[in-house]
Amino acid sequence: MGREISDQWYGRAQKVIPGGVNSPVRAFKSVGSTPLFIERAQGSHLYDVDGNEYIDYIGSFGPLILGHSHPQVVEAIAQAAAKGTSYGAPCAAEVELAEMICDAFPAIDKIRMVNSGTEATMSAIRLARAYTGRDLMIKFEGCYHGHADSFLIQAGSGLLTAGHPSSPGVTAAVAEQTIVCRYNDIESVKAAFEQYPHDIAAVIVEPIPANMGLILPIPDFLEELRAITRRFGALLIFDEVITGFRLIYGGYQTISGIEPDLTTLGKVIGGGLPVGAYGGRFDIMSKVAPEGPVYQAGTLSGNPLAMAAGIATLKILQDRDYYDRIEVLTQLLVGRLKTLCEERLNFFAFNEYGSMFTMFCTDEYVWDYQSVMSSDTKIYARFHQEMLQEGVYLPPSQFEVCFISAAHDLIDVERTLQAAKRVMDRW
Repeated sequence: MGREISDQWYGRAQKVIPGGVNSPVRAFKSVGSTPLFIERAQGSHLYDVDGNEYIDYIGSFGPLILGHSHPQVVEAIAQAAAKGTSYGAPCAAEVELAEMICDAFPAIDKIRMVNSGTEATMSAIRLARAYTGRDLMIKFEGCYHGHADSFLIQAGSGLLTAGHPSSPGVTAAVAEQTIVCRYNDIESVKAAFEQYPHDIAAVIVEPIPANMGLILPIPDFLEELRAITRRFGALLIFDEVITGFRLIYGGYQTISGIEPDLTTLGKVIGGGLPVGAYGGRFDIMSKVAPEGPVYQAGTLSGNPLAMAAGIATLKILQDRDYYDRIEVLTQLLVGRLKTLCEERLNFFAFNEYGSMFTMFCTDEYVWDYQSVMSSDTKIYARFHQEMLQEGVYLPPSQFEVCFISAAHDLIDVERTLQAAKRVMDRW
């Protein structure tokens, strides 16, 4: 497969865009390659500027549960655009989408639309601090909540030491307000609350982490997290930017029965357009301006195009058969990939849930950040490059998740399996 035109565009991009990309993972550095420039996408397939076709297992990193360019979503966007692309004023569509989300999530009484997942999580933390009158927050190793300063914190050297910045520009003062615990380790959370019983405003967590690869919660971990936050008067925030409407009509909280105090959303609720949201109980959300004193604003929040795309997507997903079909397809693909690996290679571990999966290059059981880091990123880089040559577009990082959409079919699965077989047979 040629990539000369992509390389030309990448050369031009590097002159005017930092690293030649507008989001770091797109640079393909972690897989030892350079990015492909995409010309168009349809259904489950991507087409680059060199005319190459790929089966897409990224789906814009999650939102495209219906696949690329779904006709009903495209038509909804076109109709909205014909009426104006931005008003800077309320429109009916933002009310309709908010009602749909509140109806789907028992823990969301009111919701505020924003423009990204980062905006949603940043705003939720500010609201939690204001509501509780406390300054500290807990996040977990390997869970990603966007690039706001308070989330770019690594674990400290000891269990309860304050975190330290993982990016230049994040101040030590911000890092000191963040405690980093271990996902799936409730004892680390208990220890934090015992040391700071009256200072922790909130615990924010991806109920199913999908930013260090896919990790599943061990039994009772999230239930105990809910119990301990209630006991100490802290808020529990579920970051369902990825899992919201991806696993079920609603979020993982709908499956687990655990009701967080605040929820952050994005991805699917925008149908492929930039959108985020945060919501929760009436008494907490009443603190948000102009109803309350906690300021948050955005010119493009509730943008009519994004709202139209989100409404169209959620209306289609109200047919719950979509989730069943995608999950069965995911199980089929992952099951047969496992068999291929067992027959040829023994260093791949799989985690899957719903329409998401990760193929870890390790022979360990992967259940937390430490086991994730046992993955051999060089092997993944080689596998990624060779699968790309076979026409299969996997995430350009070992630590991202594969997504399957309603547009994928048995032909895509068979082509992917045959590609993987050819790659592994060469090793």
